Amino acid sequence: MLTIIAVTVGLFFAMNIGASGAAASMGIAYGSGVLRNRILALVLCGLAVFFGAWLGGGEVVKTMGSGIVPKETFTVAIALIVIASAALSLFLANVFGIPLSTSEVTVGSVVGAGIVYQSVFAGKLVWIVMFWLLTPFAAFLIAIMAATLLKKNFIQNLIKKPKAAPMLSILVIIMGVFEAFSAGMNNVANAVGPLVGAGIMSTGSGIFWGGLFVALGAILLGKKVLETNGKKITKIRLEEGCVISGTGAGIVTVASVFGIPVPLTQITTSSIIGIGFVKQGKSVFQKDIVVQLLVVWVVSPVLSMVLSYTLIQLIIEQNVYPVIAMAGVLISVFGVKFLMNQAPASARPITEKK
Repeated sequence: MLTIIAVTVGLFFAMNIGASGAAASMGIAYGSGVLRNRILALVLCGLAVFFGAWLGGGEVVKTMGSGIVPKETFTVAIALIVIASAALSLFLANVFGIPLSTSEVTVGSVVGAGIVYQSVFAGKLVWIVMFWLLTPFAAFLIAIMAATLLKKNFIQNLIKKPKAAPMLSILVIIMGVFEAFSAGMNNVANAVGPLVGAGIMSTGSGIFWGGLFVALGAILLGKKVLETNGKKITKIRLEEGCVISGTGAGIVTVASVFGIPVPLTQITTSSIIGIGFVKQGKSVFQKDIVVQLLVVWVVSPVLSMVLSYTLIQLIIEQNVYPVIAMAGVLISVFGVKFLMNQAPASARPITEKK
């Protein structure tokens, strides 16, 4: 029964990852009108996500299943608690209106289990955290360089030619598919890595079923996310959209090859800020943006880590004292929400309409 519940929760988590994260990858193509058919955009996203997971998701699955803590740490019950903690963290974040990273949330849950049994591979964890810190910064710098190049007269002259628009449209679709592919490579492990670690699934079956359900989530549940991102992304020029999608997809693909789970949302946000920096200078660094990034970076892994640690102590080890830590984290989350509410209501947009 525990095995069935664990698989069900894991695959449900995969569908939500597809709906919330993967579907956003086609937002630029859909929002700009290059892809007017919403169903086509979601199907392209779903196919790319599935093949990304199937062809390149194995290394990140191995990291989640046995790279952060020893494989022996995962029993069926612990795998269930780890996945449930990640899902519960995202639910709490949605209630409080705080955007979290699924990769960071899942890593935090795994680390929470490792802390209980003092079995965390510290070197691997440091390596992952370094990627979390460096990849958004790299995306920011790459976006600045690309946006600076786009401002050059000879590039602008090329873009303004009649033949440029169809080529840019095709490139936007390709970059969107590439971004979805990279999301599949990296994000499927969040849902099935602990299941693979517990021996419930093999790496191959975990990649297949995880990829399939992430794709189904994008196709069946991604409508609202696509609409929301599409409306926002219409403020981004096609060439800028190519930079944002291409930068994020490239960095995430490289990280996936090395088996490192990274936050695509933060990388994409950093790219947008980089483009905004070239256009608007230092004014792009506004309080609400900075606070949101800090919230995601800090709260994501800490909240899920404490949830996982607390639930394992209560349910498996039958130790009631960690409830105090849990209460402290919830108080901290409310504090973070308060800080976010203090951000200025009127903020200058990062991007502008064409």
